[in-house]
This record gives sequence, structure tokens and C-alpha cells, in this order.
Amino acid sequence: MKKFLLVTDAWEPQTNGVVTTWQTLLSHLETRGYEVRVIHAGEFRTFPLPTYPEIQLAANPWLMKKTIAEFRPDHVHVATEGSLGLYARRVLVKANIPFTTSLHTKFPEYVKERVGLPLSVGYRFMKWFHGPAVRTLCTTHSHAKELSAWGLTDLVPLYRGVDVDKFRPKSLSPRERPRLLYVGRVAVEKNLEAFLDIDIDADKVIVGDGPQRQELESKYPDVHWLGYRKGQPLVDEYANADVFVFPSLTDTFGLVLLEANACGTPVAAYPVVGPIDIVKNGYNGCLNDDLAVAVREALELRREDARSHAEANTWEVVAQRLVDHVAEVDWRRPELNARWLA
Repeated sequence: MKKFLLVTDAWEPQTNGVVTTWQTLLSHLETRGYEVRVIHAGEFRTFPLPTYPEIQLAANPWLMKKTIAEFRPDHVHVATEGSLGLYARRVLVKANIPFTTSLHTKFPEYVKERVGLPLSVGYRFMKWFHGPAVRTLCTTHSHAKELSAWGLTDLVPLYRGVDVDKFRPKSLSPRERPRLLYVGRVAVEKNLEAFLDIDIDADKVIVGDGPQRQELESKYPDVHWLGYRKGQPLVDEYANADVFVFPSLTDTFGLVLLEANACGTPVAAYPVVGPIDIVKNGYNGCLNDDLAVAVREALELRREDARSHAEANTWEVVAQRLVDHVAEVDWRRPELNARWLA
């Protein structure tokens, strides 16, 4: 049985695309006979990420060396660039252990939004962090193209999937006003005000939470702020919406787009990395530099087309891609350097 080790700063109880992606992919690896192990922040002393207390970072990441030594993985994947990811990178490079990494978000853009750090500095860090990896998984071909322009190499587009058995449509009753939905973090990098400022006679619903919620909830009191939803309540919100609105300019994929489509709900978004790889304009959603135009056009789309698009993009397809590109590679792993794993 092959052993797959994942190192990630993002894990439960966080609710985000990184957690959803890897929980799902690891379950598919297990069904293929892999033994999986996750090193995550919940196994360490933690401290909150400044300006984003929902995210906890490991304060004593060096304890992971014992786990790596005892588990003796056939493959190590580093999913994030936090304290765990940084220490894992250091250990693996020093021990001469091949590993892969992944890019889930536009990390430099997020940092620029929060603290004003220039993009060139952020991408210089990304190039340094991911440089030693045998392969770096990114979200889509357009994401890979952007990263390549910043000097990153050995990029493999992995894409994302959706559970079409869990996320299913339901019949909508006639109503006077359309229902527009957003699901995700309520944070500055999500560009939510572009959605909230749309001048359209509709009910606007926000599912999710984050550091900007209190500010925006006070500024937009007529919006329905529902907080987090999971399981069937989340599915119900997707299926009850007329259009799913995705205002982000910095996401690299957006799992929520496929989840909405699986529930029969078309998408309205900007024509940027992420949506341009998921949305077939005029079929399962609409893309436009004017988000209000995209919303109005998406209201005219057939819900069954959105569902059909999701059915062609399941997690089974993505998991097989992971196996093809990463887990089945012959790593020719050298003997572990005992000094760095002691």
C-alpha cells in the first residue's frame, strides 16, 4: 500500500476551497488503496493569523519531523505556504526528499489587498517556495499561464470537481423578485461590494462569514446575511437561487461555481482567471466586465444546462488526474537523511 502525506495549514474547522478540495481528493485516494496522513494545524499549538483570526497557524511546526519519519511516506504534498508549509519545505529540501506543492489562491494578490505588499515581492516568494517542488499543482490552464509569466515552473493544472449526488437541483416556485446568491468568505479580497452595489430589483443572499462581515452587514442591511451553511441547508440555498454571483477578481477557481451549477443555478462573474475556465459563456453562466449585465443575462439561461455542465466535472475525474500527475510518479526516493528527520 502506498502512503500519501499531505501537509496543510488549512484544515477543519476552516471552511474553504482548500479544505474541501483535499478532503475530497484524499477520500478518493483511499478508495484507490492509498494510506493517507494529514499534518495540519490542529495537531500543534496555534496562533491566529493577523487580520484573519479564523485561520490558525502552527506555533511549533518542527514537531512534524517525527511524523514524517514514522509515517515514511511514498509521496509528500505541501498544500499551503503557512508555518507548516514553510517548515515542511525546509525539512524536505534538507533531507533530499522529493515533494510536490499546490497553489490554490492568488496569495500575492491577497497580501497586496491586506497590507499593500507589491505583487513582485509576493511572486518572488512564491517562486522561491515552490521552486524545489518536483511539480506544482495549480487550478486551471489560465492560472498556469499567469504563474508561468511570473517565473514559476513545473506547473500542472489539476482543476476541481463537484459531488453531483450531493448537490442537486430542485423545482423553483414562481416569485416576484429573483434571488441572487453568493457563497464564500466575507473578506476584502472577494470584492463583495461589486455584487452588493448592483442596482437590480432582487433579493441578495450572502452565505458565509469573515473579517469584513460586520462592516458590510451594517452598510447593506437589506441583504440577507445567513452566515455559514453546511450539508443540506447549503445545498438548499444553491438550489433556491436564480443566479449565483461570483464577484471575485482573485480566486483561481471557485468550487462554489460548480456547486451552484450542480444545483441547476447559472453563474454570473467577471471574465477573469477562474470563471473563464469554468463558465461556458451563455451556457452554464455569463461573464461580463459589467457584473450587472452578467447577472441579467444569466437570469435567462436554462437551469438544466448548468446541471449538465456540472455532471461533466466530477471529483472522480479530478482524483484520477491527481493520481496520473502525482501519486503514481516513480519518485526514486533516496534514503532519508536521518539527521533532518530525527
